[in-house]
Amino acid sequence: MAYFVGEALWTYLNTPFVYTHEGFATEEISPIQVANETGVESETWRRLKVTFPDHVKSHTREQISCFGPDGLLRRHDYTVDILGGTTGLNYASAYRDVDGIIVPTSRRVYAYEGDYLLVKEPLLVAIDMGEITLS
Repeated sequence: MAYFVGEALWTYLNTPFVYTHEGFATEEISPIQVANETGVESETWRRLKVTFPDHVKSHTREQISCFGPDGLLRRHDYTVDILGGTTGLNYASAYRDVDGIIVPTSRRVYAYEGDYLLVKEPLLVAIDMGEITLS
């Protein structure tokens, strides 16, 4: 459990900045239309498929990050190898400016089925960050 939590938090806090590091392969893939919370309007999310290098430990080597029209991460899609391929749609929200870096302070992770179809119950992970400082 400690290994998983450490690896997960490292990934969540460093995404998408870590994608610029040596060894990461990125490819923009087709965008998707996603309804907002009310289901009334939708927005286009651009998607970036990222392959992690072998030396970086994360949920799985291939992951997808979805970005809203404002360029902010909306969702991070993956499977979790050490949990037998469990699926995850990791929603990032409640952004705050921390010394000029825009950081999501809330994460909600749900499972998905098939072609990234959200399974709303149960909520798998909930992370809310309070005080954030950079050093």
